[in-house]
Order: sequence, then C-alpha cells, then structure tokens
Amino acid sequence: MSVALRSRRRDELVSAAARLFSERGYHGTSMQDLGDALGLLRGSLYAHIGSKQDLLFDVVDQGARRFLQRGEHAVHQVAPSPQRLRDFLVGHAEVAIEQLDAGRVFLNEWRYLDDSLQEDIKTKRDAYEEMVRGILRDGVAAGELRADLDISLAARLVLSCGNWIYSWYRLDGEMSPSAVGEAFANMIIGGLHQEEAV
Repeated sequence: MSVALRSRRRDELVSAAARLFSERGYHGTSMQDLGDALGLLRGSLYAHIGSKQDLLFDVVDQGARRFLQRGEHAVHQVAPSPQRLRDFLVGHAEVAIEQLDAGRVFLNEWRYLDDSLQEDIKTKRDAYEEMVRGILRDGVAAGELRADLDISLAARLVLSCGNWIYSWYRLDGEMSPSAVGEAFANMIIGGLHQEEAV
C-alpha cells in the first residue's frame, strides 16, 4: 500500500472514529464498529492504527491543532484587541462547526486518554486559553477594554460560548459558522469594551 493511500485511509479512520465516538462514546465504540464503518476487517485496522486509544488521541489532537492554528492567526494580527478578539471568536466558531463530532469527543471523551496523552492535550489547551488571556490583557493595557476586567473570568466566558456549539448548532440552520462567531463577538465585546468618558 502506498504512503498516500495509507495516509488517506488513516484520515478516513480518524473521521469515522470522531463520528462514532461522538455518537456512542469512546467506551461504546468497538474496533469492530470502526472496521464496519470503513468496510475493513478488524485485523486490517491494526495496519492503520496502534490501538483505539491512538485513534481517540488523533481525534482530539487534530481538533486541538486546528483551534491553535486559527487562534494564532487572530493573536498575531496587527489590529486593536477588540478586532483580534472578534477574529478569535469567529475562528473558534468556524473550527467548532467544521468538526462538530470532534468537538463533542474533545469535551466529553478526552478524559479517557492515558495520562501522558492527556498531558499533551492539556498543554495545547492551556496554550489556546493563554491566547485569549493575552488578547484581553493587551486590550486592558491599551485602554480598549474595561480597566476592571477579570481576565481569567472573561477568558472562560469567551471560550465557553464557543465550546458548546456542538450541542445546539444544526448544519441546516439559518446561521453560517462565521455569523455565529460574529454574533458572539458583538455580544461579548460590547460587554468588555471600555466605555468612553462622558
């Protein structure tokens, strides 16, 4: 089997795992279920993965990396903090909706990873959260966001609004992913913005 075909098969397997783990949970999904989803015999699966644990890590890690990539784009823009926060929220919503299944797996199933794999994901999660805190700190320092802002609490608000998109968003709904992010941004930034002195 060529490297390209093996890589494509692996991507298909990770995608199928995201869907099945999302629907049935990690422990409710068997290797047989994964094989059936791709038309592979159970023994053939091991040519593509080391274990079901490896698949869970790949699903969660793939999502974490996508969030980090979009977050870095917002963080490194040369723009006022409210605009960078808006871009961060839009990016967060778009990534969350692009991978609804993986989002559900990340929030509900990642705790079943082995300790060393959990630590890897926690490191990425912490880096992502720090991006938000950094934008907020910059905004306060520049007088663009309220001076009395609780940075940690505001960062949790920003992340929480996007993290639960998977639980209510419908692909056939009226709002596009970017429209969801813009709506979140309008509501949140309005509350965080520094009011003009009268």
